[in-house]
Amino acid sequence: MNNRIPIIACLLLGVAAIAALPLLLETFTLMELSVYVIMSILALSLGFVWGYGGILCFGQAAFFGLGAYAYAIAAINFGESTGAFLVAIAVPTLFALALGYFIFFGRISDVYLGVITLTATLILFNLVNSTSGEQYKIGQAAIGGFNGIPSIPTLNIPFQPDQVLSPEVFFMVCVAFLMASYIGLRLLLASHFGRVVVALRENELRVDLLGYDSRKYKLAAFAISGALAGVAGCLFANWGAFTSPTVFSLTQSALVIIWVLVGGVGTLLGPIIGCFFVQWLTSYIGGLGFINPNLMLGAVLIGFVLLLPKGIVSLFGDLGKLFNGGRRAAPAEVRPLSQGGKP
Repeated sequence: MNNRIPIIACLLLGVAAIAALPLLLETFTLMELSVYVIMSILALSLGFVWGYGGILCFGQAAFFGLGAYAYAIAAINFGESTGAFLVAIAVPTLFALALGYFIFFGRISDVYLGVITLTATLILFNLVNSTSGEQYKIGQAAIGGFNGIPSIPTLNIPFQPDQVLSPEVFFMVCVAFLMASYIGLRLLLASHFGRVVVALRENELRVDLLGYDSRKYKLAAFAISGALAGVAGCLFANWGAFTSPTVFSLTQSALVIIWVLVGGVGTLLGPIIGCFFVQWLTSYIGGLGFINPNLMLGAVLIGFVLLLPKGIVSLFGDLGKLFNGGRRAAPAEVRPLSQGGKP
């Protein structure tokens, strides 16, 4: 029952957003909101593997970038988005499986895991950044180096390349994927697999002693996280019909961690809230023109780590408990007199 309430709430909010926002908002605002939704999927991918699996991946941008580039290259060669979308999910998933196999089956510690994933992101960034020559092509798609890949064919109705999605429909698709990601992860965490993954976060040795192969469960969680990040990368490449090596940048990797920290580690709602809040704050401060957004972003992160280490979601939870606790405690303060007239 406790798991049904968030799922029902997610469905209601998602359906309301799909039905109402395209009618109420201008196209520019809707497209800006679309990128918030896309980045929320990316934040959710790290929120799952870090908050529930205990695997802090510093290279989430690697899967995000691979999803963007895989879609761009496949869409240019295929001429439509149906097969390209599947490729954009498969490539980062396979990369996560390959990288995770050497990390988890090699029993590499958490500190080195962060270093390896960050290094993989830097390698991809420099690799893609150095492919600006005409000879660097995959089929008909020129990789473009630091100039990126422009004019990417955007999402169309499956197997109908002439029926390209409008900005309004694209927003609906992004919201639908965010809903599916959130609900899917909730159901996954409620399953036997999810309970084992959470147990690994608490005590990996105990899980091994109970007869589970912790390496396989970690690898599966890592691959799921990579697949979600790949979906976000694919949608991001569609959002601007363009992708560049910046999707692999250190800034992108750091932002994902900030979103999860601000929203709340160990929750699924926290990364979404944190992403929306930080993205909106950065955009608002950038529009003012007299404050450096990066400086303000650093101040926000330090403030949350020091003052609210559990994130925004925990703040709402604590306030709710305080309110409910106060309501329950109030009648107890007025104790009726006993029949003998003594309290």
